[in-house]
Amino acid sequence: MIRKKLIAGNWKMNCLLEEGTMLAKSVAAKVKANKYDCDFLICPPFTILAAVKKCLRGTKIALGAQDVHFADKGAHTGDISPLMLTDLGCSYVIIGHSERRVDHHESNKLINQKAVAAHNAGLNTVICIGETGAERDAGKTIKVCQDEIFGSVPDDATAKNTVIAYEPIWAIGTGKTPTADDVEEVHAAIRAALSKKLGKAIANKMRILYGGSVKPSNAGELLKLPDVDGALIGGASLKADDFVAIAENALK
Repeated sequence: MIRKKLIAGNWKMNCLLEEGTMLAKSVAAKVKANKYDCDFLICPPFTILAAVKKCLRGTKIALGAQDVHFADKGAHTGDISPLMLTDLGCSYVIIGHSERRVDHHESNKLINQKAVAAHNAGLNTVICIGETGAERDAGKTIKVCQDEIFGSVPDDATAKNTVIAYEPIWAIGTGKTPTADDVEEVHAAIRAALSKKLGKAIANKMRILYGGSVKPSNAGELLKLPDVDGALIGGASLKADDFVAIAENALK
């Protein structure tokens, strides 16, 4: 099954207006200058979504947000609804990132609710899963990831509206990465869980990204693995050269 690679940048809580627009313009120019056979996604902070959207005009780079509430509107101070994101021009949203699961105590059930609401609003979701260092050391990596698939992914998710991102928590921002064999083993197990939940046909078409200290130097090896369909990139997405170089290495 050939699945088009998705190179996604999660800017997290970084970039004020000037810095963010400069970064977006630089990425846009580099992507336009080369005909990459992959999809691109940028997920800036809420505060500069509108400004970044303008910078991406004329490109095929998709705009995404980093979180969403499950209600379309209401008394939810500080939250952002799915309809607000589509109104800003977003086509994707990241859901269930480990920093949300840990820092904000988000459960699989809540993440599932958010995904359902996002899909109903026409948004594509990037649903994140991954184990802690302690869980890895205890040999629970695959069980944790499969449990998060079964709990977080909606029953009617499709390969068109859902992307899975495997991000081992112990590798995020640490410079550490699993071996290529480890990544492929986990991704294959994730696809098996998706097949059990959604059916083999959908599972074989659904993209599974790897995230966790992805950089130009290791992207080629990781993104050539059979069940790795792209990357969710944190720190390296804040440098246009590194972000685009990951795509270049992945497609060689």
